[in-house]
Amino acid sequence: MNQQLAGKIALITGATSGIGLASAQEFAAQGARVFITGRRQAELDAAVAAIGKNATGIRADVSRLDQLDAVYAQIAASAGHLDVVFANAGGGDMMPLGAITEAHFDSIFDTNVRGTLFTVQKALPLLRDGGAIILTSSTTSIQGTANFSVYSASKAAVRNFARSWLLDLKERAIRVNVISPGPIRTPGLGGLVPDEHRQGLFDHLSSLVPMGRLGEASEIGKAAAFLASDAASFVNGVELFVDGGSAQI
Repeated sequence: MNQQLAGKIALITGATSGIGLASAQEFAAQGARVFITGRRQAELDAAVAAIGKNATGIRADVSRLDQLDAVYAQIAASAGHLDVVFANAGGGDMMPLGAITEAHFDSIFDTNVRGTLFTVQKALPLLRDGGAIILTSSTTSIQGTANFSVYSASKAAVRNFARSWLLDLKERAIRVNVISPGPIRTPGLGGLVPDEHRQGLFDHLSSLVPMGRLGEASEIGKAAAFLASDAASFVNGVELFVDGGSAQI
């Protein structure tokens, strides 16, 4: 197998399940040494076991700056530098405009926007010149979605970070790209509705995708590995939709 990430050291946040875990597995399979974060120790330990010998788990909430400091202190002591930062941690739930609360807003923006910003900022002293930063947005950043406005707005902010950060980092030749998944079969997607409505949600979302199905987390992992690799050496500032074409119609 061609290991396009051989020798690279990567951090992937929010990697205990779904897209983050699948990406960490792909990075490790491609030869990278992978540090992952998650908020719950049991899930973090299970993810490390699923990834294999090239993985190290660090318990952290990316919205907590002191915990991010501890993450980077451990990486500095263990590896000395980073080549790739994949700021993937995020999430959100559905709530109509009339019901949005301050707590709902804060929980989503604290993780998706504040967490992404400081994950990247605090990585800069460790990130090698010529390295790669990947941010996770969503097709909802360019499409209206009922009851999902706060999440969608947070992902639009993430996409716009990349446009400015690539200019901030141009002297260091650090690439900043965004990956925007469509509907992906993950625990997070299924968790948006009660169990008895899950298959109905999946069927509805599949009907909106030109390819007629949900994506798999492993497909996002492969796209992220490309953006992290030297094969993407002249790819900068893009929003890569991995969505079966749903954002294009």
